[in-house]
Amino acid sequence: MSTYTQILYQIVFCTKYTKPTLQKTNRVRLFAYIYGIIINKKCFPYQINGVADHIHIATHLHPGTSLASLVRDIKVSSSIWIKKEGIFPNFSGWQGGYGAFTYSISAKQNLINYIRNQEIHHRETSFREEYVKLLREYDVDYDERYLL
Repeated sequence: MSTYTQILYQIVFCTKYTKPTLQKTNRVRLFAYIYGIIINKKCFPYQINGVADHIHIATHLHPGTSLASLVRDIKVSSSIWIKKEGIFPNFSGWQGGYGAFTYSISAKQNLINYIRNQEIHHRETSFREEYVKLLREYDVDYDERYLL
């Protein structure tokens, strides 16, 4: 029997101390690099976008890839690449941890649009406000002390 899955994730993580170090001019290069990491892990990225202090990824996972290993590989590889390329001079790394939320396949296009429109969304909403809203919406227990 073959393995079939249909799990759509939104993965969210921020820069260290949520410093706004991801300048717009080079974000497309970063997102393309992350896209490559995800493809190499045999996963499928639907949308990657973000703003100066965090990114969002909509992706399916390959059945043999764990969420934790995918996020670890994205963060470690992209951090090394960013520093090597020097595209974000003030970038000091990614914050520990991440958020991951599952969606039904019928919500895929809405999720893609939401991620695609991050710059518009964050004109009015901070990363912290957005993150807390996601945690509450998905009924995730969290400790205020560990939120930025």
